Amino acid sequence: MKFYSTNDEYLETQAKRESNARSYPRRLPIAIAEANGIYVKDVEGNVFIDCLAGAGTLALGHNHPVVTEAIRKVLDDNLPLHTLDLTTPVKEEFVQEVFHSLPEEFARKARIQFCGPSGSDAVEAALKLVKTATGNRSMLSFHGGYHGMTHGSLSLMGNLGPKKQIPGLMPDVHFLPFPYEYRCPFGVGNHEGYEIGQTYIEQLLSDPESGIVPPAGMIMEIVQGEGGAIPAPDRWVREMRRITKEKGIPLIVDEIQTGLGRTGKLFAFEHAGITPDVVVLSKAIGGSLPLAVVVYHEDLDKWNPGAHAGTFRGNQIAFAAGTATIKFVKENALAEHAEEVGSRLMKQLQEIQAQTNCIGDVRGRGLMIGVEIVNKEYQANKVGNQPAYPELASQIQQECFKRGLILELGGRHSSVVRFLPPLIITAAEIDTVSTIFLDAVKHAEALIKGHLIQEQEV
Repeated sequence: MKFYSTNDEYLETQAKRESNARSYPRRLPIAIAEANGIYVKDVEGNVFIDCLAGAGTLALGHNHPVVTEAIRKVLDDNLPLHTLDLTTPVKEEFVQEVFHSLPEEFARKARIQFCGPSGSDAVEAALKLVKTATGNRSMLSFHGGYHGMTHGSLSLMGNLGPKKQIPGLMPDVHFLPFPYEYRCPFGVGNHEGYEIGQTYIEQLLSDPESGIVPPAGMIMEIVQGEGGAIPAPDRWVREMRRITKEKGIPLIVDEIQTGLGRTGKLFAFEHAGITPDVVVLSKAIGGSLPLAVVVYHEDLDKWNPGAHAGTFRGNQIAFAAGTATIKFVKENALAEHAEEVGSRLMKQLQEIQAQTNCIGDVRGRGLMIGVEIVNKEYQANKVGNQPAYPELASQIQQECFKRGLILELGGRHSSVVRFLPPLIITAAEIDTVSTIFLDAVKHAEALIKGHLIQEQEV
């Protein structure tokens, strides 16, 4: 095997051989050689703080000792690596940990389905589950929602970019307004906007001429991830649960990115104190390895044997790594830690907002935070926000990268800088992240302003 000495050499080879659909290397031009905790090192020896963390997968960061030890034990004990859906002691221990982590009211009447290793496949399974159980066909999703890239899950996506060139997506998907305070879909903002939205949804589902046939389910993120780190208010979440329960609509909560402590609770729906019908889990529960499950109320267990399958749903190493991760998160109160250091980061980002001229909103929950970049050269609309500024957001991302900080963009027009660090990040490391980000924002603002001045002079 040929090894290269520079990032550019690896990236050039990657560009020649990999699909045009590759995405992260276009924004984060790096070839990673080593990784430990919240840090990664590239092939040139440069060290970065990883606040992307596998899009939230790496709850304990890279190569955490409890994870690597669990993996080694499976190998050293000569345990099976692949078992389809045949059970093993390793699998049973994982199931027990998942159930013991969920609220008792939900767990005591729950069933679990192991899926293919991606969150998208778990979403597909959840769709089939509720459609089978209810006999209905339509689905309710939300503006800004993200649930995966397979054909059915893509149909539920708010973002038009990945889906507008794909004909024949799953029919009967209806999109509802999500409580996005900074860009309220009703132009009023605050609690009034939430109340209008929930009233609209309830009236829509009660209207015999709404055009929507009885839904098989509603799927939602408690904190929208790719949509821009937008947290739903607890009161609104409780109203969605009330409405769906009264109308007999199974409520699917997508915890793929929020699950296992990221928002300050083990599961994001716990903030509102609700009990969903279905919970979709992936990312962090595999302890950095591919794993996805659907956990649901036993009353929905109407499908037949083989109704959903997947060759790699028996990944024993992922079960072991996931069990070790769940235990560590609980035993070390990492959900509470995420709440504490997340609040610290949020406060510092709000201070940066006051010191700079391009941040429209700072929001999120726990260690799932978004900073919306806007163009304040334009007049604010009637609810006080300016247009998105994706060019500046991209420049900020690049300036952070140059300074050793890996961040991703999301949200409308890719104008939201997202912070998703491992849950083990310390207060001191949070301070370092904020310091780098402030410098990057100021430098990016100066570069953009200088570029605009040059254009005007030309």
